[in-house]
Amino acid sequence: METLIWTEKYRPREFSDIRGQQEIIKTIQALVEKQNIPHLLLSGPAGVGKTTLALVVAKKLFGDAWKNNFLELNASDERGIDVVRNTIKDFARTRAIGDYPFKIIYLDECDSLTKEAQQALRRTMENFVSGTRFILSCNYSSKIIDAIQSRCAVFRFKPLETKDITIVAESIAEKEGIKLDEGAKKALAEICEGDVRKLVNVMQSCAALNSQFTGTSVYNIASIAEPKEIVDMLNLAVKGDFTNARNKLLDVQLKYGLSGIDIIKQIQKEVWKLSIPDKEKLRMIERCGEIEFRMVEGADEFVQLEALVASFINK
Repeated sequence: METLIWTEKYRPREFSDIRGQQEIIKTIQALVEKQNIPHLLLSGPAGVGKTTLALVVAKKLFGDAWKNNFLELNASDERGIDVVRNTIKDFARTRAIGDYPFKIIYLDECDSLTKEAQQALRRTMENFVSGTRFILSCNYSSKIIDAIQSRCAVFRFKPLETKDITIVAESIAEKEGIKLDEGAKKALAEICEGDVRKLVNVMQSCAALNSQFTGTSVYNIASIAEPKEIVDMLNLAVKGDFTNARNKLLDVQLKYGLSGIDIIKQIQKEVWKLSIPDKEKLRMIERCGEIEFRMVEGADEFVQLEALVASFINK
């Protein structure tokens, strides 16, 4: 199963292969078909296709010559002003190789750039626009200065929906000879939360042990408690059975090796599945937020989790 790791083998080569961003893909594909694109700013969470889209754009525009006309830089590694003044500017000032009107510079994680580097980048984008297009990728567009945002067409990506994650998982499973039951598909979609990179990593880990995935095996490998176990613990708590609820919570934490923050995040997801009045659900969510804050500030996890269970009972 060595080939399952996220490599060129699984990276989409066509616009139609990119899942979950149909409206964005449709717009950018239309621009590429006209052989001209503006500067682009791709914003959104990790693993939703921003880098993949940039690569597909380059391959569609330049064909086999895409590597000569495409510069990819990761701003989290190289984020000083010298990179903009030297590496980026040197590439931008040269002509495209072949009969192409411009080259592309792809700057990943550009929200890691310092303000000074962003100001220098702004000027570079202005001065070399005739022969170079920039595609900027970031997780938080609010960290990009307004001067850069105004020079770009901004596209905001969203996490992939369950149906799209399932399609990707089924595609990988078919290529690798993996069998997924419905429980495994549901577990993968829930664990990955719209992140395809996380999906591939979880499947890689599961495939190392067994080519048949079940919901239980996926949760075990990902070190995440099965939702049913969390719901059972919550039901014990709302019924007033503190001792068994506390013991169940401790068992789940030790079984999966979860931190207090991990437990809190799963609890706040499963609260909404309980058959109790909405007002009680809101009270429980509020308590989750307060307990998480205490943990972040350094409070003892076990004591705080006990207090959380107790607050679910003390109505």
